[in-house]
Amino acid sequence: MQSACAWSGYRIVSGFSLTHSRRQVPLSILPFHEWVCPDGTLWTRFFRTNAGYLLRFPELADFRVSPDGLSVACSLAPGVTDSTAHHLYLNHVLPLILSKQGKLVFHASAVEIADSAVAFVAVSGRGKSTLAASFAISGFRFLSDDGLVLEPSGDGYQALASHPSIRLWEDSENALIPAEVETAPALRFTSKARFLAGESISFCDKVRPLRRVYFLGDGRTPEIIFQRMNAAEALVEWVKHSFLLDVEEKPLLASHFDEVAKLANHPIHYRLDYPRRFEDLVRVRQAIAEHATEEVKTHELD
Repeated sequence: MQSACAWSGYRIVSGFSLTHSRRQVPLSILPFHEWVCPDGTLWTRFFRTNAGYLLRFPELADFRVSPDGLSVACSLAPGVTDSTAHHLYLNHVLPLILSKQGKLVFHASAVEIADSAVAFVAVSGRGKSTLAASFAISGFRFLSDDGLVLEPSGDGYQALASHPSIRLWEDSENALIPAEVETAPALRFTSKARFLAGESISFCDKVRPLRRVYFLGDGRTPEIIFQRMNAAEALVEWVKHSFLLDVEEKPLLASHFDEVAKLANHPIHYRLDYPRRFEDLVRVRQAIAEHATEEVKTHELD
């Protein structure tokens, strides 16, 4: 079937086909890249084929992607639901497709503060989704949970809205999410729940200028700390948190590096660390909102 898959603010139309109950057969080729979870579990294998790319999520699904990323065919393993295919496509495959098309896509959440975008960048487990959800239930709006697309705009960058949902672990759910919030169907391979935007979780579906970027620390600090980053430090962090479909495609990598270097040169990057206690989130939100709306001080540019 043909389907239009869209993130608010950016639209990609692709031929998408879905088949069920197809066993994942061993391949005669070796993967050129792998994603491994923090606990050591293999999450995704990347293969290069004559027809483009194969992204294998073991025991869940295979996604066959055309060389230009405009056509995707998904085959689900036996017993795997359509909801799983939708989840994997939105959260993992689509960001990679956008990267193949030269877009800047990062593992980051973002919220709207004073009509601008504020991004939180971190590895899984550092709390970027919890932080975005905390803002979204407190009078602000979120733009993305994980998978932030940035585009050059004038002398800065703009953040594009992602799909209107946030995924949270159970402890964050219990601490933050009202009981009436609508959830997406549960998935067997994760205990995270997906919460849909609505009256209780505010979503911004508009493009917003990027005002601040915060790279999150590990939470082993008793106080809230903001530390200005120079361009070299920001470049290293952006590269580490980039979505890239083909990590061996040298022309695309060179172009990506150049674009990220331009982004890193903007004086909007900070390290942010704070104690990971739910009772501190009000104080953390207030500190971020105040810091994000300050003008960049002259000495920070030196």
